[in-house]
Amino acid sequence: MARPVWAGNLSFGLVSLPVGLYTATDSHTVHFHQLQRGTSDRIRNRRVNERTGDEVELTDIVKGYDTGDEYVLVEPKELDDIAPGRSRSLDIAGFVDLTEIDPIFFDKTYYLGPRGKEFGKVYSLLEHALARAGKAGIATFVMRQHEYLVALKAENGLLTLHTLHWADEIRDPRKEIDTLPGKAKASDKELKMAEQLIRAMGMDWEPEEFYDTFQEKVAALIEAKKVGETVDKAEPAAEPTGVVDLMDALRASVERAGSPKATGGKATVSGKTAAGKKPAAKKRIRSAPKEDLTDLSKADLYKKAAAADVPGRSHMTRDDLVKALSRT
Repeated sequence: MARPVWAGNLSFGLVSLPVGLYTATDSHTVHFHQLQRGTSDRIRNRRVNERTGDEVELTDIVKGYDTGDEYVLVEPKELDDIAPGRSRSLDIAGFVDLTEIDPIFFDKTYYLGPRGKEFGKVYSLLEHALARAGKAGIATFVMRQHEYLVALKAENGLLTLHTLHWADEIRDPRKEIDTLPGKAKASDKELKMAEQLIRAMGMDWEPEEFYDTFQEKVAALIEAKKVGETVDKAEPAAEPTGVVDLMDALRASVERAGSPKATGGKATVSGKTAAGKKPAAKKRIRSAPKEDLTDLSKADLYKKAAAADVPGRSHMTRDDLVKALSRT
């Protein structure tokens, strides 16, 4: 079981609930080491004294704030001492409607769990009450020497905590982007055609149907280079649509989105069918005649697994890939 990244008391009114905070998401990014070109020598970062060039132990490092004339030194313990509730309290300031929180404020999601089965009743009470009210609890707390603004929500039978950006962290787009269209308007005909395209490309939200194709291509590149092979380059990016061609591009997009001939039987949307299924082309790959896979390299096996949409292929061994492809 995972260990909480933070533990403390969640308080609302006079009710206090001991909770643990758990990371809700994970990253499947392929991580690389830095090497000196032409060698297999690792390049490492070290904590070095700028003046002497000597490496410094982590325990000998303190924080320093540059005032211009000198540094004000601050020990890590001093930051903990001034943290609200000594970094162990999560006090709900109030409850707001979920719809009032603009999506741009949401940052990272955590799971909240009770620290002991004896607190299950209080935990369930708060979760059910939030779900029925359609509200989110707003609070601030300190974790790892940083104060966070958070929203407490009820989701799928458990409590989740979402860190929020502070209001002064949200940038004004009109100050950041000098190419916004301003008063430029599309014609009524173009607007109607765009709305028709949106309706034609309607789909159900099924996040499990999408996956990180770039990371899979990175894994395939690594496997290919291990055996001295190459991989195909990606398709070039689409050319920008000019104003003169806008109506023609919209009309062609609508026709393509609704054309069974162009999609192998069903209208497709971003690699999926309008019914939320994979395109027919991938189904034909899966139903292709069986072949002998035992002599193929891992890179070739991986390419076939990607084409057949085998789940978890990025982390499979060669034997696992053979077994998985044999079942498709």
